[in-house]
Amino acid sequence: MKIERAVPVPVILGVDDLRALPWATRIARTSADGVRLLEEHRGTFVDELWLDHDLGGEDSIMPVVTLLEEAAFNGRPFRIGTVYVHSANPSGAQTIVRSLARWNYPVRRATA
Repeated sequence: MKIERAVPVPVILGVDDLRALPWATRIARTSADGVRLLEEHRGTFVDELWLDHDLGGEDSIMPVVTLLEEAAFNGRPFRIGTVYVHSANPSGAQTIVRSLARWNYPVRRATA
């Protein structure tokens, strides 16, 4: 008898106000929803986290970045395989990369 094992579905989260991100398993469109999405996944391994800097109007990704930084500061960083920053805002993208790299998150600049 052959036993089939379920292949785990990767957890790929995105925070972006406009892009479809078809590979993502969940997408948040605002920073507040991004914070909630990460908090929902607090105890699980996130394979990929895709972040856009500008989220429409006055909203930006910085509340999400702050959540990640505070978690690391408190000794409980989120378990993330890779954070991809795909913003069209070069200085905003660099701020995200610099902030998360400082706390040892595996972060890369990407295009989406």
